[in-house]
Amino acid sequence: MSFDLPFLLTALGLAFILEGLPYFLFAERMPTILQSLLEQPPAVLRIMGVTALLGGLVLVYLGRYLG
Repeated sequence: MSFDLPFLLTALGLAFILEGLPYFLFAERMPTILQSLLEQPPAVLRIMGVTALLGGLVLVYLGRYLG
């Protein structure tokens, strides 16, 4: 197995794009959204996090094995 630097940089670039998109598209609403996240209990944040992780794993699987 070899280290694929271009693939890593592409994946990181895509992650930055996806992370920045809501701030660009919904700049006026982001402070309210972030404030509502601050008010959530840790258990809810963990559920949101594990859901995002599992969704990401499914997308990686679909991209690697079905594409």
